[in-house]
Amino acid sequence: MRPALKKCGVIFDVPGRQKTLLELEKQMAAPDFWNDQNGARAIIDKANQNRLILNPFKELESRMADCSLMLELAESEKDETQRQHTIAEITRDLETLEKDYQKREFESIFDGKMDSQNAYLSLHAGAGGTEACDWAAMLLRMYRRYCENRGFEVSIMDMMPGDEAGFKSVTFMIAGPYAYGYLSAERGVHRLVRISPFDANKRRHTSFASLDVIAEVAEDVEVEIKEGDLRVDTFRAGGAGGQHVNKTDSAIRLTHLPTGLVVGCQSERSQHANRAKAMKLLRARIYELMQDQKRQEMEKFYGEKGDIAWGRQIRSYVLQPYTMAKDHRTGVECGNVMDVLEGNLDLFILPYIKFKRTAKKPAVVEQAEE
Repeated sequence: MRPALKKCGVIFDVPGRQKTLLELEKQMAAPDFWNDQNGARAIIDKANQNRLILNPFKELESRMADCSLMLELAESEKDETQRQHTIAEITRDLETLEKDYQKREFESIFDGKMDSQNAYLSLHAGAGGTEACDWAAMLLRMYRRYCENRGFEVSIMDMMPGDEAGFKSVTFMIAGPYAYGYLSAERGVHRLVRISPFDANKRRHTSFASLDVIAEVAEDVEVEIKEGDLRVDTFRAGGAGGQHVNKTDSAIRLTHLPTGLVVGCQSERSQHANRAKAMKLLRARIYELMQDQKRQEMEKFYGEKGDIAWGRQIRSYVLQPYTMAKDHRTGVECGNVMDVLEGNLDLFILPYIKFKRTAKKPAVVEQAEE
């Protein structure tokens, strides 16, 4: 464990970051700090980014010191039963500490400006009709389970139910540290192969759904939205949500006329609250579009998703005639597809992020069907 923590310190460059943080805090304490507000915000952001990395590492060091102290006490314990009990407890703590270290080690490769932000996810049913709508609902459940396991908060913003089952589209927000960094790996088309529960003849069907992922934009990031460029539509929210939600025109749909971007929110009881959430989502979408335009690579935004149909998928989930989930970008496979649908996505997300950051294709990982 000690070498791992030392390695962790090297990865995060703890001494260098501590020195940088001290210099930033010194600048923040200067009496003329707020004379340049844009510069001040940039310094605060940089300081917060360093704290985001340093604080968890300091916690790891503190927990490691506690384990070392407990081990010393255990070695001096004369009661053999009590000593073994203490050592077993230390072992469990070290195993948890190692897992937390591995998580921090992995997060050190998140170097994108928006990686630490919250994320907006939008699922859209594609080719496959009712099957595709049901598949979109299955994916929503999968991502909710994944977020629960990671401690992320999920809130549904807008949805359009399918004619018979599932959803034609659903937009939801994921709040938590590095939510965008993790979930950006899931942008693309997802393909399902199964025996259709909606087909009386029990034939095998292929369904598609796309997932779009964008980062929440901080308030200090300049994204100009003129009131005259907006078309605001109000309507009555659908689905479960309480008497007030369903009896008033509280839902909001915003159309940004210059870009054609459309966002909506119907999760809150008041029209004002829904508009505020929709505006934040619209800012995020416009910012993402602006970034792509600056790079003059619109395919970078849409290329991984493309048409919601055959040949565009990033991952396939097969339930019949065999069971397998396979990521077509990295070659990672898993035989226990039901475990994947229960939210066990790190098997795919972590190798893809490493692959994307290092431009080195990871070895194929295979898991036997349980």
